[in-house]
Amino acid sequence: MKILVPVKRVVDYNVKVRVKADGSGVETANVKMSMNPFDEIAVEEAVRCKEAGTATEIVVVSVGPAGCQETLRTALAMGADRAILVQTDLTTEPLAVAKLLKALADKEAPGLVILGKQAIDDDCNQTGQMLAALLGWGQGTFASKLVPGDGTVAVTREIDGGLETVELKLPAIVTADLRLNEPRYASLPNIMKAKKKPLETVTPDSLGVDVTPRLKTLKVAEPPKRQAGIKVPDVATLVDKLKSEARVI
Repeated sequence: MKILVPVKRVVDYNVKVRVKADGSGVETANVKMSMNPFDEIAVEEAVRCKEAGTATEIVVVSVGPAGCQETLRTALAMGADRAILVQTDLTTEPLAVAKLLKALADKEAPGLVILGKQAIDDDCNQTGQMLAALLGWGQGTFASKLVPGDGTVAVTREIDGGLETVELKLPAIVTADLRLNEPRYASLPNIMKAKKKPLETVTPDSLGVDVTPRLKTLKVAEPPKRQAGIKVPDVATLVDKLKSEARVI
């Protein structure tokens, strides 16, 4: 079984995100970038499937500028076999990414697509579901456990009421949640080996997909700073303030 793993290059989660002075977006110049943490979990799960003998090849794909090659090399160092970069300098939206992934899935014919449930930059949580709809495949979102079977995969999902287990016929889409696994660190020898692994670059036009943004960002602003709290002498005063000032009761 071949596994396709889409990964996204985002501002590192340890970096404090700053809004540009003109309010057009967030500052990315000279800012540390890394693989989206949920996508890192997806890569780790694919590698574990290969180590268990249920997968034969892992293909990672990213959509974005040339800098995404660094993110793909990280995935290759973790254990992926080859990489594909859909290179574009346009800001891509979930639907455009889903259409690109559909074109690649039609070409690569994977048995399973594993991707992060959402990216930490826009928190859209849409690409996996859109891809499943475009392909007409079953989907298991918010996965905390994945058990491949004979032509099927059992996915334990994290839902509001607890856990839900669904069995999907392959090919299928799985989106990884935080508790699916703990990603490994790429060792230095694997980082060196990753430099020799194949990395193919294609364009959206070559895949027949229009990635022109359909949404326009009007303004990006930092959230208002929280006001300092106050101390009250007793419960009666607290209740009075919640009623008259906060108006929450």
